[in-house]
Amino acid sequence: MHTRRTFNKFCPTESLTARPIHVARKDVLRKFYECGFPYSRKLTAHKSCVNYLAFSRHGGRWLASAGDDFRVLLWDFGEEDLLRPGHVFAGPSGNVLALDFSATNQFLYSGGADNIILKYDVSALRGVSNSSIGGRDSSSFVEQYRDHDDSIRALTCHPYEDEVFFSASEDGKLILHDGRAGGRMSAAQGTLQHTAAFTGMQHHPVMEHVLATCDVHGQVCLRDTRMALGPLSRRSNGGIVRVYNTKLSRKSAGYLSNPESSSLTFDRDASPLQLNLLFIMLQHYFPTIYALSDPHPLAICTGRNAPDGTPISPSQRTYTNSCTMKSGAFGGPGMDEDDLYGAGSDDFRAYVWKIPPLMTLQGLRKEIAAHDWYTREWPDTVAFAEGKWESRYVPLEISTPLARLNGHKSIVNSVAIHPSLLHVVTSGVERQIILHSPTSSSPAVQNLHPTPPTVRTLQPQDPAAQRNFLRALFGPHPTLHEETGDEEEEDQTISLFDHILRGEGEADVFTVRRWGEDSAEDSEDEDETMIDIFDTSLSDSSL
Repeated sequence: MHTRRTFNKFCPTESLTARPIHVARKDVLRKFYECGFPYSRKLTAHKSCVNYLAFSRHGGRWLASAGDDFRVLLWDFGEEDLLRPGHVFAGPSGNVLALDFSATNQFLYSGGADNIILKYDVSALRGVSNSSIGGRDSSSFVEQYRDHDDSIRALTCHPYEDEVFFSASEDGKLILHDGRAGGRMSAAQGTLQHTAAFTGMQHHPVMEHVLATCDVHGQVCLRDTRMALGPLSRRSNGGIVRVYNTKLSRKSAGYLSNPESSSLTFDRDASPLQLNLLFIMLQHYFPTIYALSDPHPLAICTGRNAPDGTPISPSQRTYTNSCTMKSGAFGGPGMDEDDLYGAGSDDFRAYVWKIPPLMTLQGLRKEIAAHDWYTREWPDTVAFAEGKWESRYVPLEISTPLARLNGHKSIVNSVAIHPSLLHVVTSGVERQIILHSPTSSSPAVQNLHPTPPTVRTLQPQDPAAQRNFLRALFGPHPTLHEETGDEEEEDQTISLFDHILRGEGEADVFTVRRWGEDSAEDSEDEDETMIDIFDTSLSDSSL
C-alpha cells in the first residue's frame, strides 16, 4: 500500500539573511550529486519504447512519460516509495514524441506521429490514484487540436498562462494556441509556415515573447513571436532575432558540415542579470552550449573521459548521438540555478555533465582567424564556422562527465532531472524508465539497488540477431499485444536498433551532413586559392 506525503515546492526566493543557509544547502546538495548517481530502480508500466519524459513545473510532483504504446503515464513523486504510475491518460493514436506541462501544471499537452495535440486536465487528479493502469480509472483528453499535417516534434507552454502553448511540426508549421483568444485570432494569424520541417522548440523560461527553434536543415534560431505571428503586415523575417552558428569545420574535410539539430533547451533564468544558456543536441555530434546573446558556441560535452578522469580507450564505446531523436535536460536539483545537463547516448547510457560558470566558458573558447585556419595545421580540430571564409570558433570541451548512468540495454533517448529531489530519470528503446539516485533512499523512493557498473556490449550480427531484426521489422506493433511482460517483444525491438547502430552508429558528421554544393576536390582547390589570396594581401600590406 502506498502512502502520500505533502509535497513541498522548492522556493527559489530567499531573504538576504537566509543567504548563508542557502549557500550551505547548495554545498551539501552538490556534495551528494557530485558522487554520481550509483543507485537506481526500473519503473515498469509502458508496453513499448518510451520517447519522452517531462517533470511538472516548480516542485516536480509529476513525471509524465509517453512513447510508442499510445499512452501518457503520470508518476507521482509525492509518494513515499514510487513503484508504479499514479494515472494513465488515453487518446493518442500514434507514437507520442512530445510533452509539456502548462504554467501552473493545470494541463498536460501531448503530441506525436498522429499529427494531433491532446490536452489533459491534471488538476482534476487531486486525490485520485490508479490501482490498475489501463483499467477503468484511466481518463481521456479534454480537448484536441488538429492543426498540423505531419508529426508533431515539439510542444512548449507559455511561462505564465495555462491556456497558451506553441507546437512545431514536421509540416514546417509553428502554431500559437491561445485558449484566451476565442475568435479574436484567426488560425492564419497564429501560424508561421517555415520552409523546413521543425525538429525542436522551447519557450524562454521568463521572456513571454521569446522562443528558440531548430529544424531538419540544421538552422537554430531565437524568435520573437510578436514579429513571427499576427497580421502579415506586422511580421518580419519569421520573427528571427538571432541565428546560431552550428556549422562544423575540419581542415581535412575541406568543406563544412551542418548537422541536424534534434532538440534544444534553455536553462532556468535565476536572475535578471544572468544570461541564459541554450543547449542544442546536434545529430552525429555532441551536445553544444550557447549563450543566448552569442551566436557562437561556448562548449561541447563529450565522454572522452570516465567520470574519474581516466581517458576512454578508442576501442570502447562512448558518447554518440547518431541513431535516434534525443532530448536533453538542464537541471540543478533543489537549487535556483541549473549547472547540470543530461543527455542520452547510443552507447546505452545517459550522461550528466556539470557545466562551468558562463564566464569560464567564454574565457576558454578559442577564436581562430580565417587566415590562421588555412595557413596553419590544426590536427584533429573541429571548429564552428558561419562560412568557409569566416573565423573559426573552437568551444571548450567538457570531456569528463559528472556521471555515466547505466542500467539500460539499448539506446537512451530522453533524460529528465527532477527540479527539487536528487533524481535523474532516463528512457529510450526499452519499455522501462530508470530512476537514478545518489542515495539508496529519498523522500520519494526507498531501498534502491546499486546500478550495474557495466552496459551490454553491441555484438556483431549473427543468425539469431538477424531473425529478431526481421520479426521486429515486419511483426505486429507491440501495442496490439495485451501482455506487458513479453521480453521476446522487447528483444526484437532492441535487435532492430542494434541493426541500425551497426550501420549508422559510427557515421562521420562530415560525410552524412555535408554543407554546400562544391565537391571535396573543388573545396581543396579553393582552399589553396584562398591561402594565396591571404598571402598576397599580407605581402601587399607590408610594402
